[in-house]
Amino acid sequence: MIKVITYGTFDLFHIGHLNLIKRAKELGDYLIVGVSTDEFSAKEKDKIAVVPFHERATIIESIKYVDKVIPEYSWEQKIADIHKFDINIFVMGDDWKGKFDFLRGHGCEVIYLPRTPEISSTAIKRNIREF
Repeated sequence: MIKVITYGTFDLFHIGHLNLIKRAKELGDYLIVGVSTDEFSAKEKDKIAVVPFHERATIIESIKYVDKVIPEYSWEQKIADIHKFDINIFVMGDDWKGKFDFLRGHGCEVIYLPRTPEISSTAIKRNIREF
């Protein structure tokens, strides 16, 4: 069984999020999605989520491509998760290209998938503010 993991805040869920999750699932048999907690997003990512963690996690859990949802508490957690869940492939959007290459040393492949053009939670928030 090929296990895949990806992480994200998944705030203001949009088609780009769904595309990433679907493409990640296509790479393996079992997909784990780490959803950033509100605290982690605020402290480490400098992002204030509009949708609370438990609601974002519930949305992700309801997607047919997702087999398991876990909370993401820290950057360092990724190494532990790769070992804990016996992960074969680590996936992120290509806006993170190169940032997680060090995970290859922990026994998994690292793949950066292209983002869906012209959509992001940041852009949605900006458009709402300008509206």
